[in-house]
Amino acid sequence: MRGKMKASVVAAALLLVVGAAFLGGQSAAQGDADAKARITKPGDYTYTIEHDSLRREYIVHVPARYNAANPTPLLISLHGGGAHMQYQASDENYGQISKSERENFIVVFPNGYSRMPSGKLATWNAGDCCGPARNRNIDDVGFIRQVVGNVTQQLNIDRQRIFATGMSNGGLMAHRLACEMADTFKAIAAVAGTDNTRVCSPKNPVSVLLIHAKNDNHVLFEGGAGEAARGSQVNSFTSVPETISRWVRRDGCSAAPKRVLDKPGAYCDKYAGCQGNAEVELCVTETGAHSWPGARKTRGEAASTAISANDVMWDFFMGR
Repeated sequence: MRGKMKASVVAAALLLVVGAAFLGGQSAAQGDADAKARITKPGDYTYTIEHDSLRREYIVHVPARYNAANPTPLLISLHGGGAHMQYQASDENYGQISKSERENFIVVFPNGYSRMPSGKLATWNAGDCCGPARNRNIDDVGFIRQVVGNVTQQLNIDRQRIFATGMSNGGLMAHRLACEMADTFKAIAAVAGTDNTRVCSPKNPVSVLLIHAKNDNHVLFEGGAGEAARGSQVNSFTSVPETISRWVRRDGCSAAPKRVLDKPGAYCDKYAGCQGNAEVELCVTETGAHSWPGARKTRGEAASTAISANDVMWDFFMGR
């Protein structure tokens, strides 16, 4: 729910009661107070906070079956580079609101760093990617940590089931969260985004799922940047095999990969025998290029329908 700043303190207090977020002209203190007020009803809530002297925004979706008496899983969902939180939150694009309703988990859509007042064309500082967020060394890890802290005060969150996912630049950012917030995230799922972190020393093992198209024309499967990656200001992305190899080493996985899904157009290989009961899984689609498998609306090549990214990742998360 969006609300403009009112002149009177009384009016502002009334807005706080219904969980409104002040998206324009508010002070940091008022924004932070908003984002820590308890959420008691299902619905969508948009918040603005100040982090590291920057105005940052995010959307919280609370499913209809949420019960404050029961600890509920939390998913942080990160948009792609040059996109916006509302694009990621669109059910037509990614279907995560519908998945949240079916599985009864809370999903949060943060907005990346944008130089525009609208928050559009936002990017994430995922290490060696991407754009203005990387160039300005934006503290996106600190921002996500603050968002998670706020949401866990507002809602009854299952602290053992906090997950992150992302598309493209958002997927790259999910890898960074696994590296630097392994104390918070039990597992991450990156779609069309490999590990471009500069330093990675997780405090404890974290489960990692990577979903990637063999013909991705942006983040190339075997490494490098495709023609579609020009706007990311990245010369080369880490390959999919190298990304999986890194996480297998970090998590201390000892067993050989096992094929857990094999169907026309897609396969999934899972590495078990990892420390802390972590798992590393790779799901590959033959088609779809740089898209979210199972999405109804895509730009460029149609998304693969061989698997649903939402279904595969939620099964992976719930197995933790």
